[in-house]
Amino acid sequence: MIARLIGWIIFLAGVSVLVRDALVWIDTKRWTPMALGQLWYDLNRSSLNLVQAVVQRYLHPFLWDPIIVSILLCWAFAVLMVIGLAILAVSHRRARAALSRRPS
Repeated sequence: MIARLIGWIIFLAGVSVLVRDALVWIDTKRWTPMALGQLWYDLNRSSLNLVQAVVQRYLHPFLWDPIIVSILLCWAFAVLMVIGLAILAVSHRRARAALSRRPS
């Protein structure tokens, strides 16, 4: 149940970023969707810097530069909506599996 709530919150965050991008498009007549990295930077730049330092120092520098940076350059609404839908799909499968194991 908690996973489904988190999935819906992330999905709706993606929808709200999409609405923001659409409003900017209507206002400026240019489609310039916000990148995930820009959204994270605007919300909390110190945590972005901390995650970069931790990944590069303690995990592996290769993870940050080509992999995570590529994700951070993607459209924020698309990444959030895909992550939200993935969490919802996984939690739905687990709920169905739990119901099928229950004795009748």
